[in-house]
Amino acid sequence: MSIYLLHIFFTAMLPVIELRGAIPLGIGIYHLSPLLVLVVALLGNIIPVILILLFLEPVTKWLRSLARPIDKFFSWLFAHTYRKHSAKFDRWGSLALMLFVAVPLPITGGWTGAFLAYLFGIKLKYALPNILIGLLIASGLVTFVTLGGIWMLGL
Repeated sequence: MSIYLLHIFFTAMLPVIELRGAIPLGIGIYHLSPLLVLVVALLGNIIPVILILLFLEPVTKWLRSLARPIDKFFSWLFAHTYRKHSAKFDRWGSLALMLFVAVPLPITGGWTGAFLAYLFGIKLKYALPNILIGLLIASGLVTFVTLGGIWMLGL
């Protein structure tokens, strides 16, 4: 069982897949306790979020200083992302971050939430709790849908 928990933990750390893939893996494939899977997936998903929140700014500054093309790429990426999401963040603030992370769809998880927190200058003390609440909501939804799918399919 412990190898399965490690697999769930590390799957939840992956970008895009995150807990949206780890929870169905643990419940549907490994047949583990939903509560245990949920806790392990949350722990695995929050670790990269914390690392991104702590280190994205210094790493980005360092990368931008290396070469002009890298700096241009980051300028484009940040401007594009800011334009796409600024209305929501201007209106809802850090609550938008929580709602964004809570929707369990591709590119709406903790990784993207941490990136958006950096981009919009949301301080760690506000970003981390909002992302964590969003992950709790998303993990509950994914667990519910996974259990419902298993029940409907009779697995």
